[in-house]
Amino acid sequence: MLRKIIGRVLKWGTLISTWGLITTVLLQIFFRFSPLQTPSWTEEASRLFFIYAMSFAAGLAMKTSYYVHLDMFFNRLPLKWQHFLNKGIPVINFILFAIMALFSAKLILLGIPEKSPSLGFNMGVAFFSMFIMSAAICYYLWIKIRKTFKRTEP
Repeated sequence: MLRKIIGRVLKWGTLISTWGLITTVLLQIFFRFSPLQTPSWTEEASRLFFIYAMSFAAGLAMKTSYYVHLDMFFNRLPLKWQHFLNKGIPVINFILFAIMALFSAKLILLGIPEKSPSLGFNMGVAFFSMFIMSAAICYYLWIKIRKTFKRTEP
């Protein structure tokens, strides 16, 4: 149940952010070829939509293993090393993204008093994308780690 909810939130977040990015970029293009002046907020909004689209999609990429793998090098390693790396890399990534989640929470609190230049919202909103990304990646890495270690138990 929780897995479905998290997956749906990440999918909808990716879709909404991507459509927001497309919309703001199309607005910029339209205004540049018209006699009207381009609104100043579109550049910052498109940047924010892009950041959130990547943050939501990063967890989904981890869920479906869509990240780049260096199979050419990996397949040349002995089987013992391959098994070691298949267990070790997700654990190391989990630790790194857990640290990132902790420090991004502190960054969000630091960004609350700051205001964005053209949109005027607090920068904690922008920094929250880092927490979404690291928490989603940690969630799917945890699932992967549990599956990996359950398969190898005697």
